[in-house]
Amino acid sequence: MFGAGGRAGRRAVAEAARRGHEVTAVVRDPAKYPELTADGVTVVAGDVTDRASVAALTAGHDAVISAAGNYDVPADEFFPAAARALAAGLADSGVHRLVAVGIGTVLEAAPGVPLHDTEGFPPEHRGFSIGHTGELTVWQQAPEALDWVVLAPPPTFLDADGERTGRYRTGGTGLLELPADAPLFRYADLAVALVDEAEAPRHHRALVAVAHG
Repeated sequence: MFGAGGRAGRRAVAEAARRGHEVTAVVRDPAKYPELTADGVTVVAGDVTDRASVAALTAGHDAVISAAGNYDVPADEFFPAAARALAAGLADSGVHRLVAVGIGTVLEAAPGVPLHDTEGFPPEHRGFSIGHTGELTVWQQAPEALDWVVLAPPPTFLDADGERTGRYRTGGTGLLELPADAPLFRYADLAVALVDEAEAPRHHRALVAVAHG
């Protein structure tokens, strides 16, 4: 699990451990994340943008989940670099399943039109979304052996405090229609979707919208 210290990552680690999986939780500085330590969880230092680090840390694993981000590096540099390192490192380690956390602003508001290209989209947020598009491009061009999926939650804040319900629904590359009174999608339920896809893949080499069930 890369990006194990973030909001999505912490919950995905907990969800996987809850199901009895042996989890390698990768962060930049393990000393900063004592709360990740639990039965079945090994916390290690690693660099998701480094091919050798990815290969060494993923060897012997069945699947990899990535929720990695680095706000100290421009998004259009970090996300493609991480995608390249993951694609190459997983090829080296022989791991074929990759489940990644995406961002809802890359989903289509109309056929062929991502939300970040629509009129009125805040320009200060467009660069971050474009970075995620660069990540997708890398994986789309990767060898067929890499069975990746990117789960993109709604383009709103997610509920960081809500308890796990275990309910969610998925779509395609377009924004999922949500009722006006729909609750915020919970990180805890995003974690369920991530681990489900790692355990029993339903989507392959695709960007997939995910939202409250």
